[in-house]
Amino acid sequence: MPSYADAIRTYPGALNNDIGTYEKDNALFLKVFAGEVLTAFEETNVFKPLHLVRTITHGKSASFPATWKATARYHTPGTPILGSNQIKTGERVITIDDLLIADVFIYNLDEAKNHYDVRQIYSTELGRALARAFDTRLGRVAVLTARASATITGAPGGTQLKNPNYPTDGELLANAAFNVQQIFDEKDVPENDRYLVLRPAQYYLLAQTTKVLNRDWGGSGAYADGSVLKVAGLTIIKSNHLPNDNYAGTEGERNNYAGDFTNTVAVAFHKSAFGTVKLMDLALEQTGQDFRVMYQGDMMVAKYAMGHGILRPECAVEISKAAS
Repeated sequence: MPSYADAIRTYPGALNNDIGTYEKDNALFLKVFAGEVLTAFEETNVFKPLHLVRTITHGKSASFPATWKATARYHTPGTPILGSNQIKTGERVITIDDLLIADVFIYNLDEAKNHYDVRQIYSTELGRALARAFDTRLGRVAVLTARASATITGAPGGTQLKNPNYPTDGELLANAAFNVQQIFDEKDVPENDRYLVLRPAQYYLLAQTTKVLNRDWGGSGAYADGSVLKVAGLTIIKSNHLPNDNYAGTEGERNNYAGDFTNTVAVAFHKSAFGTVKLMDLALEQTGQDFRVMYQGDMMVAKYAMGHGILRPECAVEISKAAS
């Protein structure tokens, strides 16, 4: 039998009482932290499901091949078929940016004094911080794609629609959506997975536009809910992550995200317009016992290693308030 000095400890953080190391003793605690970060990252993202994502296991970059169209011809009886097409080929390379992190240190004494649990709040904010960084870079890439020249010589590049009244006129924005669809059709962009991303102000301008919501005009949305589902067949997305600044880039970025976005009102694109290369997916770390003894606290770190870049400029259109 144990003596009075041998108190039996319960391990609420251990999985099925599998103990013996710090990781085992805190296995369930770490998963709670991980779950909060992952959930916040997924909920805050807008652009993630709207573009191509490729995962690599090693290396610093990934190449995306691009090919142009073939032509058809009539066969002349008796002549050999030796190949008449010389299909143009090009590529786009997306490089992995430096490791992006969101971290927080929690001092044990501060946590003990506090009257509410901050770990859940902090872990959620770490996820949101990474999601904002992910989305804002993709927003810039989407606009830069619309400004880019063709990947293959002879193929079309991106397009800009310009009108100084776009930010304040819902009908003009609706007309722009139809213009976008015409541009995509003329460039043979696949008809599915076409999107239009706007800031909240312009989104609600569309929501107040009668023609957009009028069922007799084939409208899709609800005035009562302030929602717009589709305009001209484009799926409408509302986002605060569309760029509106003059961005010069920052240290650690290995792809070009710089540009003057002060005139950007909205951006339309097909899912294949731009992409992400993922080397290290969203991962979560929490310090061990040695760190805790030395610093009397815990460090929580959320991180990923990815890069974003242009793939098919012909599949993107910027809607701008710049003078035409």
